[in-house]
Amino acid sequence: MRIGEIAALVGVTPRAVRHYHHVGLLPEPVRRANGYREYGMRDAVVLARIRRLTELGLGLDEVRDVVRDDAGRELVEVLGELDEDLARQEEQLRRRRERIGVLLAQAEAGELTAEGPVSEELAELLRELPEPSGGMAARDREILTLLETTAPEEVRGPLLAAMRDAFVETPGAAERVREVYALLDALVDADAEDPRVGEAAEALAACIPGGLWDPGSAPEPDDPVLRAFFADFAPAQARAVLRAMDIVGEREGS
Repeated sequence: MRIGEIAALVGVTPRAVRHYHHVGLLPEPVRRANGYREYGMRDAVVLARIRRLTELGLGLDEVRDVVRDDAGRELVEVLGELDEDLARQEEQLRRRRERIGVLLAQAEAGELTAEGPVSEELAELLRELPEPSGGMAARDREILTLLETTAPEEVRGPLLAAMRDAFVETPGAAERVREVYALLDALVDADAEDPRVGEAAEALAACIPGGLWDPGSAPEPDDPVLRAFFADFAPAQARAVLRAMDIVGEREGS
């Protein structure tokens, strides 16, 4: 049989057969005088077994362990590992479906935020913050969703809990946040030396409760993430935020 014929017999593509040769999974058959490969029934048997094993979900390295003649792993060992891996995938799928169920319930109740999908903790916080109409309010919400995605759990959990206590549980906090957004939005076309910069910085620092941010853990000024963060601000806004960070540092004794 030629390569197209054995591929059709076993139900794979000629390209797959060539790949199995390339990775050393299927031995090269003898060639005719004209250079074409000549496949026999033994080749078809091995190729069929490769197909069955890959359809079970085994990787090519695992298939090689099973089909080679030397001291490879027993099929039962490989299948046991595959079963454990599938069990892990099932658990991951279960958790994902639970999460999607929560999001669907939020959508039906009209509580799914525009930034979703996010955790229930962050969704609750976003619902309490001022509705974004552009400007600093929208940017803040974007940064919060980014932090939830990128920050490690040991940082993300306490941060969201502290922000919830500060901005959801504290009376009048939402109104103060709205005032800060308005002050910062007013600086979008202002000069960095505008006297309103100090007012915005003081108001922003007053909204940051003690212990929410550790100034000693702040990134270095040349940190690429910090540079990208401030590049999104107008000069006067960036000056106000930096000044607020200094005020918090002074207040926390750092």
